[in-house]
Amino acid sequence: MAPPKVYKNFINGEWVVSASGRTFENLNPANRNELIGLFQKSSSQDVDQAIAAAQQAYISWKNTPPPKRGEILYRAARLLAERKEGFAELMTREMGKVLEETRGDVQEAIDMTFYMAGEGRRLFGQTTTSELPNKFCMTVRSPIGVCALITPWNFPMAIPSWKIMPALICGNTLVIKPATDTPLSTYNLVQVLEEAGVPRGVVNLVTGAGGEVGNQLMTHGDVRVVSFTGSTEVGRKVSEACAARFKHCCLEMGGKNVIMVLEDANLDLAVDGAVWGGFGTTGQRCTASSRVVVHKHVYREFVDRFVARARALKVGNGLDPTVQMGPLINEAQRKTVEAYVEVGKNEGAKLLCGGERLRDGEYDRGWFYAPTIFGDCDPKMRIAQEEIFGPVVSVIPCDGLDQAIEIGNGVVYGLSSSLYTRNINNAFKAMREMETGIFYVNAPTIGAETHLPFGGTKQTGNGHREAATAALDFYSEWKSVYVDYSDKLQRAQIDT
Repeated sequence: MAPPKVYKNFINGEWVVSASGRTFENLNPANRNELIGLFQKSSSQDVDQAIAAAQQAYISWKNTPPPKRGEILYRAARLLAERKEGFAELMTREMGKVLEETRGDVQEAIDMTFYMAGEGRRLFGQTTTSELPNKFCMTVRSPIGVCALITPWNFPMAIPSWKIMPALICGNTLVIKPATDTPLSTYNLVQVLEEAGVPRGVVNLVTGAGGEVGNQLMTHGDVRVVSFTGSTEVGRKVSEACAARFKHCCLEMGGKNVIMVLEDANLDLAVDGAVWGGFGTTGQRCTASSRVVVHKHVYREFVDRFVARARALKVGNGLDPTVQMGPLINEAQRKTVEAYVEVGKNEGAKLLCGGERLRDGEYDRGWFYAPTIFGDCDPKMRIAQEEIFGPVVSVIPCDGLDQAIEIGNGVVYGLSSSLYTRNINNAFKAMREMETGIFYVNAPTIGAETHLPFGGTKQTGNGHREAATAALDFYSEWKSVYVDYSDKLQRAQIDT
Protein backbone atom coordinates (compact mmCIF):
# COMPACT_ATOMS: atom_id res chain seq x y z
CA MET A 1 0.00 0.00 0.00
CA ALA A 2 1.14 3.55 -0.74
CA PRO A 3 2.05 5.55 2.36
CA PRO A 4 -0.61 8.04 3.48
CA LYS A 5 -0.29 11.62 2.34
CA VAL A 6 1.17 13.96 4.94
CA TYR A 7 -0.35 17.46 5.06
CA LYS A 8 1.72 20.30 6.50
CA ASN A 9 1.09 23.53 8.34
CA PHE A 10 1.20 26.80 6.40
CA ILE A 11 3.35 29.38 8.18
CA ASN A 12 4.84 32.53 6.67
CA GLY A 13 4.08 31.41 3.14
CA GLU A 14 5.70 27.97 3.52
CA TRP A 15 4.27 24.48 3.98
CA VAL A 16 6.15 23.14 7.00
CA VAL A 17 6.06 20.21 9.41
CA SER A 18 5.33 20.77 13.08
CA ALA A 19 8.12 21.39 15.53
CA SER A 20 6.65 18.50 17.53
CA GLY A 21 7.45 16.01 14.77
CA ARG A 22 4.10 14.35 15.44
CA THR A 23 1.02 13.85 13.28
CA PHE A 24 -2.57 12.69 13.72
CA GLU A 25 -4.89 10.68 11.49
CA ASN A 26 -7.88 12.01 9.58
CA LEU A 27 -10.35 9.16 9.06
CA ASN A 28 -13.48 8.80 6.93
CA PRO A 29 -16.44 8.63 9.37
CA ALA A 30 -18.35 6.47 6.91
CA ASN A 31 -15.46 4.02 6.69
CA ARG A 32 -12.92 4.31 9.47
CA ASN A 33 -10.63 1.95 7.58
CA GLU A 34 -10.04 4.74 5.06
CA LEU A 35 -7.25 7.09 6.10
CA ILE A 36 -7.68 10.49 4.47
CA GLY A 37 -4.22 11.63 5.47
CA LEU A 38 -1.86 12.61 8.27
CA PHE A 39 -1.91 16.14 9.66
CA GLN A 40 0.50 18.03 11.88
CA LYS A 41 0.03 17.70 15.62
CA SER A 42 1.19 21.22 16.26
CA SER A 43 2.82 22.58 19.39
CA SER A 44 2.85 25.98 21.04
CA GLN A 45 6.10 26.64 19.17
CA ASP A 46 4.27 26.30 15.85
CA VAL A 47 1.57 28.68 17.06
CA ASP A 48 4.18 31.23 18.13
CA GLN A 49 5.82 31.06 14.71
CA ALA A 50 2.49 31.48 12.92
CA ILE A 51 1.51 34.47 15.06
CA ALA A 52 4.93 36.07 14.55
CA ALA A 53 4.54 35.68 10.78
CA ALA A 54 1.06 37.21 10.88
CA GLN A 55 2.29 40.08 13.05
CA GLN A 56 5.13 40.85 10.67
CA ALA A 57 2.90 40.69 7.60
CA TYR A 58 0.27 42.95 9.17
CA ILE A 59 2.18 46.18 8.57
CA SER A 60 2.19 45.86 4.79
CA TRP A 61 -1.18 44.09 4.46
CA LYS A 62 -3.12 46.74 6.37
CA ASN A 63 -1.67 49.37 4.05
CA THR A 64 -2.58 47.42 0.91
CA PRO A 65 -5.52 49.24 -0.71
CA PRO A 66 -8.73 47.32 0.01
CA PRO A 67 -9.62 47.00 -3.70
CA LYS A 68 -6.29 45.23 -4.22
CA ARG A 69 -7.09 42.89 -1.33
CA GLY A 70 -10.41 42.28 -3.04
CA GLU A 71 -8.72 41.32 -6.31
CA ILE A 72 -6.93 38.50 -4.50
CA LEU A 73 -10.22 37.27 -3.05
CA TYR A 74 -11.85 37.40 -6.50
CA ARG A 75 -9.09 35.13 -7.82
CA ALA A 76 -9.58 32.79 -4.85
CA ALA A 77 -13.34 32.63 -5.46
CA ARG A 78 -12.81 31.67 -9.08
CA LEU A 79 -10.37 28.92 -8.09
CA LEU A 80 -12.86 27.58 -5.56
CA ALA A 81 -15.57 27.53 -8.22
CA GLU A 82 -13.31 25.64 -10.63
CA ARG A 83 -12.47 23.01 -7.99
CA LYS A 84 -15.88 22.77 -6.35
CA GLU A 85 -16.62 19.15 -7.21
CA GLY A 86 -13.24 17.82 -6.11
CA PHE A 87 -13.34 19.76 -2.86
CA ALA A 88 -16.88 18.52 -2.18
CA GLU A 89 -15.89 14.88 -2.66
CA LEU A 90 -12.92 15.27 -0.32
CA MET A 91 -15.16 16.94 2.25
CA THR A 92 -17.65 14.07 2.13
CA ARG A 93 -14.78 11.65 2.74
CA GLU A 94 -13.50 13.51 5.79
CA MET A 95 -16.77 14.80 7.28
CA GLY A 96 -19.40 12.30 6.14
CA LYS A 97 -22.29 14.47 5.01
CA VAL A 98 -23.78 13.66 1.63
CA LEU A 99 -22.22 14.99 -1.53
CA GLU A 100 -25.16 17.28 -2.25
CA GLU A 101 -24.54 19.00 1.08
CA THR A 102 -20.77 19.25 0.70
CA ARG A 103 -21.28 20.91 -2.66
CA GLY A 104 -23.40 23.45 -0.81
CA ASP A 105 -20.66 23.88 1.79
CA VAL A 106 -18.08 24.69 -0.89
CA GLN A 107 -20.59 26.94 -2.66
CA GLU A 108 -21.05 28.90 0.54
CA ALA A 109 -17.30 29.49 0.66
CA ILE A 110 -17.43 30.62 -2.97
CA ASP A 111 -20.31 32.98 -2.22
CA MET A 112 -18.62 34.42 0.85
CA THR A 113 -15.34 34.97 -0.97
CA PHE A 114 -17.00 36.77 -3.89
CA TYR A 115 -19.11 38.79 -1.46
CA MET A 116 -16.20 39.98 0.67
CA ALA A 117 -14.09 40.65 -2.42
CA GLY A 118 -16.71 43.21 -3.44
CA GLU A 119 -16.49 44.85 -0.03
CA GLY A 120 -12.97 45.91 -0.95
CA ARG A 121 -14.60 48.82 -2.77
CA ARG A 122 -17.34 49.31 -0.20
CA LEU A 123 -15.67 49.66 3.19
CA PHE A 124 -17.92 52.63 3.71
CA GLY A 125 -17.68 55.11 6.53
CA GLN A 126 -19.83 58.20 7.05
CA THR A 127 -19.55 61.92 6.65
CA THR A 128 -21.67 64.09 8.86
CA THR A 129 -22.07 67.63 10.05
CA SER A 130 -20.26 69.27 12.95
CA GLU A 131 -21.83 71.37 15.66
CA LEU A 132 -19.07 73.93 14.99
CA PRO A 133 -18.46 76.04 11.86
CA ASN A 134 -15.61 75.24 9.45
CA LYS A 135 -15.18 71.74 10.77
CA PHE A 136 -15.49 68.46 8.85
CA CYS A 137 -16.40 65.09 10.44
CA MET A 138 -16.19 61.55 9.13
CA THR A 139 -15.77 57.94 10.20
CA VAL A 140 -13.47 55.32 8.67
CA ARG A 141 -12.85 51.64 9.31
CA SER A 142 -9.46 50.54 10.61
CA PRO A 143 -8.05 46.98 10.75
CA ILE A 144 -7.23 45.57 14.17
CA GLY A 145 -4.28 43.19 13.85
CA VAL A 146 -3.67 39.46 14.12
CA CYS A 147 -6.83 37.32 14.23
CA ALA A 148 -7.04 33.81 15.70
CA LEU A 149 -9.78 31.77 14.03
CA ILE A 150 -10.98 28.49 15.57
CA THR A 151 -13.46 26.55 13.46
CA PRO A 152 -15.65 23.41 13.86
CA TRP A 153 -15.93 20.23 11.83
CA ASN A 154 -19.52 20.38 10.58
CA PHE A 155 -18.99 23.09 7.93
CA PRO A 156 -15.26 22.72 7.34
CA MET A 157 -14.96 25.15 4.43
CA ALA A 158 -18.00 27.41 4.76
CA ILE A 159 -17.37 28.52 8.35
CA PRO A 160 -13.64 29.16 7.82
CA SER A 161 -14.62 31.34 4.87
CA TRP A 162 -17.04 33.31 7.09
CA LYS A 163 -14.08 34.23 9.27
CA ILE A 164 -11.14 34.42 6.86
CA MET A 165 -12.66 36.57 4.12
CA PRO A 166 -13.97 39.51 6.19
CA ALA A 167 -10.79 39.46 8.29
CA LEU A 168 -8.68 39.76 5.16
CA ILE A 169 -10.73 42.38 3.36
CA CYS A 170 -10.61 44.60 6.47
CA GLY A 171 -6.80 44.43 6.43
CA ASN A 172 -6.12 41.93 9.20
CA THR A 173 -3.76 38.96 9.15
CA LEU A 174 -4.68 35.62 10.66
CA VAL A 175 -3.89 32.19 12.05
CA ILE A 176 -6.59 29.56 11.64
CA LYS A 177 -6.94 26.28 13.54
CA PRO A 178 -9.48 23.90 12.01
CA ALA A 179 -11.15 21.07 13.90
CA THR A 180 -9.04 17.92 14.14
CA ASP A 181 -11.85 15.88 12.54
CA THR A 182 -11.89 17.94 9.33
CA PRO A 183 -8.59 19.73 8.65
CA LEU A 184 -8.40 18.88 4.93
CA SER A 185 -11.17 21.22 3.77
CA THR A 186 -9.57 24.20 5.53
CA TYR A 187 -6.19 23.12 4.14
CA ASN A 188 -7.71 23.24 0.64
CA LEU A 189 -9.14 26.71 1.29
CA VAL A 190 -5.80 28.06 2.50
CA GLN A 191 -4.01 26.50 -0.46
CA VAL A 192 -6.38 28.31 -2.79
CA LEU A 193 -5.66 31.62 -1.05
CA GLU A 194 -1.94 31.00 -1.48
CA GLU A 195 -2.40 30.36 -5.20
CA ALA A 196 -4.56 33.48 -5.50
CA GLY A 197 -1.65 35.59 -4.30
CA VAL A 198 -2.14 36.26 -0.60
CA PRO A 199 1.26 37.61 0.59
CA ARG A 200 3.55 35.66 2.90
CA GLY A 201 2.42 35.59 6.49
CA VAL A 202 -1.03 37.06 5.90
CA VAL A 203 -2.77 33.68 6.21
CA ASN A 204 -1.35 30.93 8.42
CA LEU A 205 -2.71 27.44 9.15
CA VAL A 206 -1.85 25.28 12.16
CA THR A 207 -3.54 21.96 12.81
CA GLY A 208 -3.78 20.13 16.10
CA ALA A 209 -5.68 19.77 19.33
CA GLY A 210 -7.65 22.57 20.93
CA GLY A 211 -5.85 22.19 24.25
CA GLU A 212 -2.37 23.09 23.05
CA VAL A 213 -3.00 24.98 19.82
CA GLY A 214 -6.31 26.64 20.67
CA ASN A 215 -5.29 27.79 24.12
CA GLN A 216 -2.08 29.33 22.82
CA LEU A 217 -4.00 31.18 20.12
CA MET A 218 -6.49 32.56 22.64
CA THR A 219 -3.94 33.77 25.17
CA HIS A 220 -1.04 34.98 23.02
CA GLY A 221 -0.32 38.64 23.60
CA ASP A 222 0.02 39.53 19.90
CA VAL A 223 -3.43 38.16 18.99
CA ARG A 224 -5.96 41.00 18.99
CA VAL A 225 -9.05 39.17 17.72
CA VAL A 226 -10.44 35.70 18.45
CA SER A 227 -13.34 34.20 16.52
CA PHE A 228 -14.66 30.85 17.74
CA THR A 229 -17.42 28.54 16.52
CA GLY A 230 -18.22 25.50 18.63
CA SER A 231 -19.90 24.43 21.83
CA THR A 232 -21.18 26.81 24.49
CA GLU A 233 -19.01 25.06 27.08
CA VAL A 234 -15.79 25.76 25.17
CA GLY A 235 -17.02 29.19 24.08
CA ARG A 236 -17.32 30.23 27.71
CA LYS A 237 -13.65 29.34 28.21
CA VAL A 238 -12.71 31.32 25.10
CA SER A 239 -14.59 34.34 26.42
CA GLU A 240 -12.85 34.14 29.77
CA ALA A 241 -9.42 33.83 28.15
CA CYS A 242 -10.05 36.83 25.91
CA ALA A 243 -11.44 38.98 28.71
CA ALA A 244 -8.13 38.97 30.57
CA ARG A 245 -6.46 40.86 27.71
CA PHE A 246 -9.52 42.69 26.37
CA LYS A 247 -9.33 40.92 23.03
CA HIS A 248 -12.10 41.26 20.50
CA CYS A 249 -14.04 38.00 20.78
CA CYS A 250 -16.79 36.58 18.56
CA LEU A 251 -18.56 33.49 19.82
CA GLU A 252 -20.91 31.37 17.71
CA MET A 253 -22.10 28.47 19.84
CA GLY A 254 -25.00 26.12 20.45
CA GLY A 255 -28.63 26.02 19.45
CA LYS A 256 -31.83 24.18 20.34
CA ASN A 257 -33.89 25.37 17.42
CA VAL A 258 -37.62 25.05 17.01
CA ILE A 259 -40.05 24.57 14.13
CA MET A 260 -43.58 25.62 15.10
CA VAL A 261 -46.41 24.12 13.05
CA LEU A 262 -49.84 25.73 13.39
CA GLU A 263 -53.17 24.18 12.52
CA ASP A 264 -53.40 26.10 9.22
CA ALA A 265 -49.95 25.05 8.01
CA ASN A 266 -49.27 23.28 4.75
CA LEU A 267 -48.45 19.93 6.37
CA ASP A 268 -46.65 18.51 3.35
CA LEU A 269 -44.33 21.52 3.39
CA ALA A 270 -43.93 21.38 7.18
CA VAL A 271 -42.96 17.70 7.10
CA ASP A 272 -40.45 18.41 4.32
CA GLY A 273 -38.95 21.13 6.50
CA ALA A 274 -38.83 18.98 9.62
CA VAL A 275 -37.07 16.15 7.79
CA TRP A 276 -34.50 18.44 6.19
CA GLY A 277 -34.06 20.57 9.32
CA GLY A 278 -33.79 17.62 11.68
CA PHE A 279 -31.73 15.15 9.67
CA GLY A 280 -29.76 17.27 7.20
CA THR A 281 -26.05 16.96 8.06
CA THR A 282 -27.18 14.08 10.34
CA GLY A 283 -28.53 16.73 12.73
CA GLN A 284 -25.00 18.05 13.24
CA ARG A 285 -25.79 21.71 12.67
CA CYS A 286 -26.02 24.48 15.25
CA THR A 287 -29.21 25.46 13.38
CA ALA A 288 -30.67 21.93 13.26
CA SER A 289 -34.42 21.67 13.85
CA SER A 290 -34.14 19.50 16.94
CA ARG A 291 -37.59 20.50 18.32
CA VAL A 292 -40.89 20.54 16.47
CA VAL A 293 -43.87 22.10 18.26
CA VAL A 294 -47.14 21.09 16.59
CA HIS A 295 -50.70 22.31 17.15
CA LYS A 296 -52.74 19.51 18.75
CA HIS A 297 -55.38 19.68 15.99
CA VAL A 298 -52.85 18.47 13.39
CA TYR A 299 -50.39 16.78 15.76
CA ARG A 300 -51.24 13.15 15.01
CA GLU A 301 -51.34 13.62 11.25
CA PHE A 302 -48.04 15.51 11.28
CA VAL A 303 -46.30 12.94 13.47
CA ASP A 304 -47.47 10.01 11.34
CA ARG A 305 -46.12 11.64 8.18
CA PHE A 306 -42.90 12.78 9.84
CA VAL A 307 -42.11 9.33 11.23
CA ALA A 308 -42.85 7.65 7.90
CA ARG A 309 -40.46 10.00 6.13
CA ALA A 310 -37.73 9.54 8.73
CA ARG A 311 -37.97 5.76 8.52
CA ALA A 312 -37.66 5.93 4.75
CA LEU A 313 -34.45 7.96 4.76
CA LYS A 314 -31.55 6.11 3.20
CA VAL A 315 -28.50 6.28 5.46
CA GLY A 316 -25.02 5.45 4.24
CA ASN A 317 -21.83 6.70 2.62
CA GLY A 318 -22.42 10.25 1.42
CA LEU A 319 -20.58 9.62 -1.86
CA ASP A 320 -23.51 7.42 -2.92
CA PRO A 321 -25.91 9.81 -4.71
CA THR A 322 -28.93 7.85 -3.45
CA VAL A 323 -27.97 8.29 0.23
CA GLN A 324 -29.87 10.99 2.11
CA MET A 325 -28.09 10.99 5.47
CA GLY A 326 -24.48 10.21 6.33
CA PRO A 327 -22.75 9.10 9.52
CA LEU A 328 -21.98 10.98 12.70
CA ILE A 329 -18.55 12.56 12.79
CA ASN A 330 -16.92 10.14 15.25
CA GLU A 331 -17.54 7.51 17.89
CA ALA A 332 -17.62 10.05 20.72
CA GLN A 333 -20.46 11.91 19.04
CA ARG A 334 -22.36 8.67 18.47
CA LYS A 335 -22.01 7.81 22.16
CA THR A 336 -23.36 11.26 23.02
CA VAL A 337 -26.41 10.63 20.84
CA GLU A 338 -26.92 7.20 22.41
CA ALA A 339 -26.74 8.69 25.89
CA TYR A 340 -29.40 11.29 25.06
CA VAL A 341 -31.68 8.65 23.56
CA GLU A 342 -31.51 6.79 26.86
CA VAL A 343 -32.26 10.05 28.69
CA GLY A 344 -35.33 10.54 26.51
CA LYS A 345 -36.60 7.04 27.22
CA ASN A 346 -36.06 7.46 30.96
CA GLU A 347 -37.85 10.82 30.92
CA GLY A 348 -40.94 9.19 29.47
CA ALA A 349 -40.78 10.50 25.93
CA LYS A 350 -42.28 8.12 23.36
CA LEU A 351 -39.68 6.71 20.96
CA LEU A 352 -41.42 6.74 17.58
CA CYS A 353 -38.56 5.59 15.35
CA GLY A 354 -34.82 5.04 15.36
CA GLY A 355 -33.02 5.11 18.67
CA GLU A 356 -30.30 2.66 17.67
CA ARG A 357 -26.99 2.24 15.92
CA LEU A 358 -27.17 0.99 12.35
CA ARG A 359 -25.29 -2.30 12.04
CA ASP A 360 -24.10 -4.89 9.54
CA GLY A 361 -22.35 -4.43 6.23
CA GLU A 362 -20.96 -0.97 5.55
CA TYR A 363 -22.59 0.33 8.72
CA ASP A 364 -20.08 -1.59 10.84
CA ARG A 365 -17.23 0.42 9.31
CA GLY A 366 -18.69 3.83 10.14
CA TRP A 367 -20.39 5.84 12.87
CA PHE A 368 -23.97 5.48 11.70
CA TYR A 369 -27.14 6.08 13.71
CA ALA A 370 -30.77 5.80 12.72
CA PRO A 371 -32.92 8.93 12.30
CA THR A 372 -34.69 9.22 15.65
CA ILE A 373 -37.95 10.89 16.66
CA PHE A 374 -39.42 11.22 20.14
CA GLY A 375 -43.11 12.11 20.42
CA ASP A 376 -45.35 13.49 23.16
CA CYS A 377 -42.38 15.30 24.69
CA ASP A 378 -42.63 17.71 27.58
CA PRO A 379 -40.80 20.94 26.69
CA LYS A 380 -38.84 20.72 29.96
CA MET A 381 -37.35 17.31 29.17
CA ARG A 382 -33.58 17.32 28.70
CA ILE A 383 -33.92 16.04 25.15
CA ALA A 384 -36.05 19.13 24.43
CA GLN A 385 -33.72 21.50 26.26
CA GLU A 386 -30.13 20.45 25.56
CA GLU A 387 -28.24 20.42 22.31
CA ILE A 388 -27.67 16.83 21.15
CA PHE A 389 -25.98 17.50 17.80
CA GLY A 390 -27.25 14.38 16.14
CA PRO A 391 -30.26 12.95 14.28
CA VAL A 392 -32.68 13.21 17.21
CA VAL A 393 -35.86 15.32 17.06
CA SER A 394 -38.33 15.97 19.88
CA VAL A 395 -41.97 16.59 18.89
CA ILE A 396 -44.04 18.62 21.36
CA PRO A 397 -47.82 19.28 21.18
CA CYS A 398 -49.19 22.79 21.78
CA ASP A 399 -52.55 24.58 22.03
CA GLY A 400 -51.75 27.49 19.71
CA LEU A 401 -49.31 30.20 18.68
CA ASP A 402 -48.81 31.75 22.10
CA GLN A 403 -47.91 28.46 23.70
CA ALA A 404 -45.69 27.54 20.74
CA ILE A 405 -43.76 30.80 21.18
CA GLU A 406 -43.46 30.21 24.92
CA ILE A 407 -42.07 26.72 24.31
CA GLY A 408 -39.81 27.94 21.53
CA ASN A 409 -38.28 30.62 23.73
CA GLY A 410 -38.03 28.34 26.77
CA VAL A 411 -34.41 27.25 26.22
CA VAL A 412 -31.04 28.84 27.01
CA TYR A 413 -30.21 29.20 23.31
CA GLY A 414 -31.49 31.66 20.73
CA LEU A 415 -30.10 30.88 17.30
CA SER A 416 -32.85 29.98 14.83
CA SER A 417 -36.61 29.44 14.83
CA SER A 418 -39.30 28.75 12.27
CA LEU A 419 -43.07 28.99 11.87
CA TYR A 420 -45.31 27.17 9.40
CA THR A 421 -48.59 29.00 8.88
CA ARG A 422 -50.75 30.59 6.20
CA ASN A 423 -51.77 33.41 8.55
CA ILE A 424 -49.69 36.54 7.95
CA ASN A 425 -50.70 38.02 11.30
CA ASN A 426 -49.33 35.00 13.14
CA ALA A 427 -46.16 35.10 11.07
CA PHE A 428 -45.42 38.70 12.00
CA LYS A 429 -46.28 38.16 15.65
CA ALA A 430 -43.89 35.23 15.89
CA MET A 431 -41.25 37.18 13.99
CA ARG A 432 -41.43 39.84 16.71
CA GLU A 433 -41.71 37.56 19.73
CA MET A 434 -39.16 34.83 19.01
CA GLU A 435 -35.89 35.45 20.87
CA THR A 436 -33.64 34.17 18.10
CA GLY A 437 -31.14 35.78 15.78
CA ILE A 438 -32.64 34.02 12.76
CA PHE A 439 -36.31 33.47 11.97
CA TYR A 440 -37.97 31.65 9.06
CA VAL A 441 -41.55 31.54 7.83
CA ASN A 442 -42.60 28.34 6.04
CA ALA A 443 -39.02 27.04 5.94
CA PRO A 444 -36.95 25.01 8.43
CA THR A 445 -34.39 26.49 10.80
CA ILE A 446 -31.48 25.83 8.42
CA GLY A 447 -30.63 27.60 5.17
CA ALA A 448 -28.78 30.84 6.01
CA GLU A 449 -27.46 32.94 3.12
CA THR A 450 -24.10 34.71 3.10
CA HIS A 451 -25.43 38.24 2.58
CA LEU A 452 -27.49 38.19 5.79
CA PRO A 453 -26.03 38.34 9.33
CA PHE A 454 -25.66 34.97 11.05
CA GLY A 455 -25.76 34.52 14.82
CA GLY A 456 -27.97 34.21 17.84
CA THR A 457 -29.02 35.48 21.23
CA LYS A 458 -28.70 34.25 24.82
CA GLN A 459 -26.17 31.41 25.19
CA THR A 460 -25.81 31.01 21.44
CA GLY A 461 -23.38 33.90 21.16
CA ASN A 462 -22.04 37.13 22.56
CA GLY A 463 -23.84 39.58 20.32
CA HIS A 464 -21.60 39.64 17.27
CA ARG A 465 -22.70 38.38 13.87
CA GLU A 466 -20.92 36.54 11.10
CA ALA A 467 -21.38 36.96 7.35
CA ALA A 468 -22.80 39.95 5.47
CA THR A 469 -21.59 43.46 6.24
CA ALA A 470 -22.20 42.75 9.93
CA ALA A 471 -18.94 40.76 9.92
CA LEU A 472 -17.03 43.91 8.97
CA ASP A 473 -18.01 45.48 12.28
CA PHE A 474 -16.24 42.68 14.14
CA TYR A 475 -13.07 42.62 12.05
CA SER A 476 -12.58 46.39 11.99
CA GLU A 477 -12.74 49.29 14.41
CA TRP A 478 -14.39 52.63 13.82
CA LYS A 479 -12.23 55.73 13.82
CA SER A 480 -13.87 59.16 14.09
CA VAL A 481 -11.99 61.91 12.27
CA TYR A 482 -12.40 65.67 12.86
CA VAL A 483 -10.83 68.19 10.48
CA ASP A 484 -10.98 71.76 11.76
CA TYR A 485 -10.25 74.36 9.05
CA SER A 486 -11.37 77.42 11.04
CA ASP A 487 -7.77 78.28 11.87
CA LYS A 488 -8.69 78.86 15.51
CA LEU A 489 -9.32 76.82 18.66
CA GLN A 490 -12.91 75.60 18.80
CA ARG A 491 -14.14 73.76 21.87
CA ALA A 492 -16.97 71.29 21.29
CA GLN A 493 -19.97 71.65 23.64
CA ILE A 494 -18.46 74.95 24.89
CA ASP A 495 -18.19 77.25 21.88
CA THR A 496 -21.46 76.20 20.24
